[in-house]
Amino acid sequence: MSESITNEVQKQEASSESFRDRLATVDAKGKRKWVYAQKPEGKLYTVRTWVSWGFFALFFSLPFITLNGKPLFLFNIPDAEFIIFGKIFWPQDFFIFGVMMLTFIIFIVLFTAAFGRLFCGWVCPQTIFMEMLFRKVEYLIEGDAAKQRLLNKEPWTGKKIRIKIIKHAAFFLLAFIIANFFLSYIIGVKELGKIILEPVSRHVAGFTSLLIFSGVFYAVYAYFREQACTIVCPYGRLQSVLLDRNSMIVAYDYKRGEPRGKYKKEKTAAIHTGDCIDCFQCVKVCPTNIDIRNGTQMECVGCTACIDACNKIMDAIGKPQGLIRYASENGIAEKKKLRYTGRMKFYTVLLVILGSLLTVLLVTRKDIDGTVTRATGMLYQERGTDSLSNLYNIEIQNKTINEIPLQLKLEGDMAGVGKIELVGEKNIHVKKEGQGAGTFFIVLPRNAVKSRKVRLQVGLYEGNRRITGLKTNFMGPFGSF
Repeated sequence: MSESITNEVQKQEASSESFRDRLATVDAKGKRKWVYAQKPEGKLYTVRTWVSWGFFALFFSLPFITLNGKPLFLFNIPDAEFIIFGKIFWPQDFFIFGVMMLTFIIFIVLFTAAFGRLFCGWVCPQTIFMEMLFRKVEYLIEGDAAKQRLLNKEPWTGKKIRIKIIKHAAFFLLAFIIANFFLSYIIGVKELGKIILEPVSRHVAGFTSLLIFSGVFYAVYAYFREQACTIVCPYGRLQSVLLDRNSMIVAYDYKRGEPRGKYKKEKTAAIHTGDCIDCFQCVKVCPTNIDIRNGTQMECVGCTACIDACNKIMDAIGKPQGLIRYASENGIAEKKKLRYTGRMKFYTVLLVILGSLLTVLLVTRKDIDGTVTRATGMLYQERGTDSLSNLYNIEIQNKTINEIPLQLKLEGDMAGVGKIELVGEKNIHVKKEGQGAGTFFIVLPRNAVKSRKVRLQVGLYEGNRRITGLKTNFMGPFGSF
């Protein structure tokens, strides 16, 4: 008896290493193996379903939510206009975006080091759309995995053609709807409405983009599927450097499960084998076709389908749940609890620092800002015998949704001493979400210019309301007076 068990364990160990030779969705000849994922059931799948409904509610409602007359979120890459929580960001705010992206990357590193691919399995758009929308539609039209496999092996009869047409028509319709909402995050709901309601000839570029997005989404969810996670997405490939033995992962408890053996009701058989009865239910429900019993793998997205499937089997054979569960490698090997490691603490401190910096940048960011530069090639001009002037150019960025007439006033020590003379008009009119420019003279009494360079501050005012102040230099003759 012991010899047969030893041989069986050796076979299992040999086969468990073969998975490293290639992707689970590719055969020995390099040909793709189509994944027929069995429909999962269980507590975690139910919770994931509720989470997905929350995701859908957010995804399909956010484009319609406005704040101060602007969309809550807009990422208009062609026009270099970004709106986050109703605030407009322009290319001049690139530094803030740089800090934001760095903070996001650190967050991903910290989150992955602590919780593995929890994001991928629960809130990644690719996973949610594939498993909670397109896969469910496929189950509804073609049936469960076994029926799908049989249908694909059948010859092309009228029934098969009808089912396939219905399925792919539904897939393209869903892809088209998603593409519309995806585009609304780039150009806004109003512009999308124009593309939909107005003649196509007036929005050729927009309509073409809509068709391209629809085609891409359809191809991904109808054909490419899990390959997006295993081939395209870099996140899975980064696991090897982001995860350590204390990271939380979906793990198989080999200490408890091995050696595997077929389930038998006789008590004597259970004494010599682990709890795993080699039923392959964890493999059948896996959307990337891996065997979680082989350990942590790049293809695993942490969807927990294998946990639900294994728990169902454990209940059926009278064993405790948790043979496959959330755990760390150390938790399985050494029976250690999940803990907050030194590396996680370091990332947390770094994340707090970057988050604080980002908060300060967002709070102190000005909706109206500008730059004042002295006219090139000119020093100063004499105004009669008692005054000097410098010529300046001003550029103003208006990040609000209102057109603003701005006046310029001298501030600080020179307020009330000198004056500003705008060239052409009394005010500088700055269009909403646009820029304004102007030219002006600063005139100072000769006796107020005590050095070659005098620091000045020009205030921008809307009526009596001060908007902001801009610093510049006033150039006088060599020496002091």
